Amino acid sequence: MGTLAALAVAGALYHLIGNARDAKKFPPPGRLIDVGGHRLHLFEMGAGFPAVIFDAALGGTSRSWALVQPEIAKLARTAAYDRAGFGWSDRGPRPRVTSRIVEELRMLLRKAEIPPPYVLVGHSFGGLAVHLYAAKYPQEVAGLVLVDAPFPRDWIDLSPINQRKLRGGAFLCRRGVWICRLGIGRLVAKLASRGKRNSARSTVTLMTYGMLRGHEDRLLAPLWRLPPELRGPLQMFWTQPKFYDALASQMDHMPTSAREVESAGSLGDIPLITLTAGDPTPERAAQQEAIARLSSRGEHRVSSHPSHWTQLEEPEFVIAAIRDVLAAVRAKQEATADQRR
Repeated sequence: MGTLAALAVAGALYHLIGNARDAKKFPPPGRLIDVGGHRLHLFEMGAGFPAVIFDAALGGTSRSWALVQPEIAKLARTAAYDRAGFGWSDRGPRPRVTSRIVEELRMLLRKAEIPPPYVLVGHSFGGLAVHLYAAKYPQEVAGLVLVDAPFPRDWIDLSPINQRKLRGGAFLCRRGVWICRLGIGRLVAKLASRGKRNSARSTVTLMTYGMLRGHEDRLLAPLWRLPPELRGPLQMFWTQPKFYDALASQMDHMPTSAREVESAGSLGDIPLITLTAGDPTPERAAQQEAIARLSSRGEHRVSSHPSHWTQLEEPEFVIAAIRDVLAAVRAKQEATADQRR
């Protein structure tokens, strides 16, 4: 057997053994609920009305909210979930566009017996999904927090840079299945989870043919920002073929998802706060202001930290926004109740 073949076999065995070990070591902390042929993972904490629902970034999971959810759970019932293909959730039907994601989330919440209206919190791509949910089902949404969410028009009229991002990202994801099966993905995750940043960066650069050079830290940020005891599940997630399959589909259909959100129109008078990573360009700030104006009660806030992963770098900033929206929702509900008396 040649050297490359031997390495491939060794990598495949490393992956299979690691998968079996991870499944026993990191069982789902929440419920797996069938939403029509596949199951989604829902992690709940706290009690109180209205419930706060968290949706993560393009490749994020329920663990992305680990520094925020416990604090909000002191104030209300909370639920963070994994979109199909991510985290502990099953692979779901294609294409992975926002309209499909919204319907799956809506069914999940109904089957979990979490009554509306909700305060929805979405980071990055998750911001597109919860934005569309609020527009399609305004009677089911009491408030909205968008954490460094994309501006839809940027992903409809694609600039050359964004075209390269989507094409390159989808290409890398399609390669990701084999990267996982050969154990390379598991190696990167293990290096990063142990804090060996230089080794992890170098391996990411090598496995992506340098396409992510200079952006390795953005990819690996969720591992480095979470406490060590929470990194193990992420290492498991990033070594699953279903993860790359779902991520590729979301990227391939990003213009469709963005178009669905842009065409949704006004958000009425829903309490809405948009949060933007620190030091935005004037264009980025104006875009986020425009999203805030979709509601007559919209507000735009800028973080003091430039990282896209605001909920990990500056969780108190996100927590404060959710608290403020919850307070506005409850004040509105109390005023409505008083009028009916």
